[in-house]
Amino acid sequence: METIKASDFKARCLAILDRVQATGEPVLITKRGRPVAELSPVRQTGPEYPQTQLKGTVTVLGDVVGPAVPEEVWEALRR
Repeated sequence: METIKASDFKARCLAILDRVQATGEPVLITKRGRPVAELSPVRQTGPEYPQTQLKGTVTVLGDVVGPAVPEEVWEALRR
């Protein structure tokens, strides 16, 4: 595991984040020689978005844009 000073991490943060994501290797961040944080890549356990689990589970039966009830039953149109 690579070790880096907090001051160096602050100066090159985005490049270090990109490297951790690309290589999967964690980085230990130290302050005054003592470890204060460990930067590691996120472990994806499931689909990227929860909505992807729903793909293919919906069947469209009618107009999805029009009103749910006919205009004849709208009280606002009676006045």
